[in-house]
Amino acid sequence: MSDDSPALSHLEGDGERSRMVDVGQKPVTRRTARARARVRFPAGLLERVLAGDGPKGPIEEVARAAGILAAKRTGELIPMCHPLGLDHVELRFERGPDDALEIVCAVSCEGRTGVEMEAMTGAALAALTVYDMTKALSKGIAIESVELLEKTGGKSGDWKRDG
Repeated sequence: MSDDSPALSHLEGDGERSRMVDVGQKPVTRRTARARARVRFPAGLLERVLAGDGPKGPIEEVARAAGILAAKRTGELIPMCHPLGLDHVELRFERGPDDALEIVCAVSCEGRTGVEMEAMTGAALAALTVYDMTKALSKGIAIESVELLEKTGGKSGDWKRDG
């Protein structure tokens, strides 16, 4: 790591010990984040899936419930994440280019730490649920990406992915 690189906040001492960051002195502020997961389907298959013609029926509501539950339980799934009382979780499903289903998870709360991991966890688990519900149709279905799109609030300020 170069001298101008920021330190990793979840490591202490010689960098060999993990730690949960103490956020007790940070001010409570409005925090939001949006993340996206992309599930790619073999040509022509997404249309069938979106019509509810998959082996396990309509996928959106089951995947939506899974994503909301995952976002709410992120602190139990990722060891150094703080448990947060989320004010809102929303998942949207959009047909993307080239037979891709894009799942966008938006999360917000009033808190001392950001909600980026909650948004990414919600999108990721919704994508895994889509895969589980459609895998019998093709082994070629792939979860291609999980990425933060934007976040607001906190010490580091607002951030938005280019493009």
